[in-house]
Amino acid sequence: MTKSGEYVRQRFMEQLKKPFSSDDKRKKMLVIGDSHAQDFYNAMLENKLNQRYQISARRIPAICGLYLGSDNIDGLIEKQHAPICQKADTLTAAMSQIQRADVVVIAANWKLWSAQRLSTTVKNLKIKAPQKLFVVGRKNFGKLNLRKYLRMSADSLKQLRNPVQGAQQEINRIMKQTLPTAVFVDIQALICRSEDHCQLFTPQVRLISYDGGHLTPDGARYVGGVLLQHPPLNQL
Repeated sequence: MTKSGEYVRQRFMEQLKKPFSSDDKRKKMLVIGDSHAQDFYNAMLENKLNQRYQISARRIPAICGLYLGSDNIDGLIEKQHAPICQKADTLTAAMSQIQRADVVVIAANWKLWSAQRLSTTVKNLKIKAPQKLFVVGRKNFGKLNLRKYLRMSADSLKQLRNPVQGAQQEINRIMKQTLPTAVFVDIQALICRSEDHCQLFTPQVRLISYDGGHLTPDGARYVGGVLLQHPPLNQL
């Protein structure tokens, strides 16, 4: 698990607040968010998108949520997390870099309150054509039972579907209703093809997620490939 967590974090953290280079002919992409943004970044790297884009990153912890607007959100953040969130990066602080990017991607393990305020956040980001904005929804593969899978045949693993629990469906539905189809990356629908359950293995029978929320290297390669083949990310 420690090794898997390190895979999720490492390359993203190396790009934190990295300035875009004017000497670099590649387009500029900024990926903002929590560990789900780290997953997205890995999925793009595993599919060599960095050959066409210089990619910088901004980390906003999941416990702090993502919001850009005039609402006071202090009461929506758990009190024990307040000291971390007061020091954390924010969309406001990222605005100058957002304005310089050709493509802005926001990915997160969205909280209900931040999903409900997404239309305000998107408006205040002031993305202007030819800039592109993509908001990546939550993903959830349900609870894993790795010991059980070791005893199953490859065919059984390919057919396996895991129930998805918690707030996943409600938050995804809000995002779908709030965001334009050209902006919303419905990762749950594209990968799982269902709001209620999800496969756990790639067609090559490789585990997609090691903990039900974050991607393995094989999972990142598979998920990135699917995302880049389908709207809206197929225009990258």
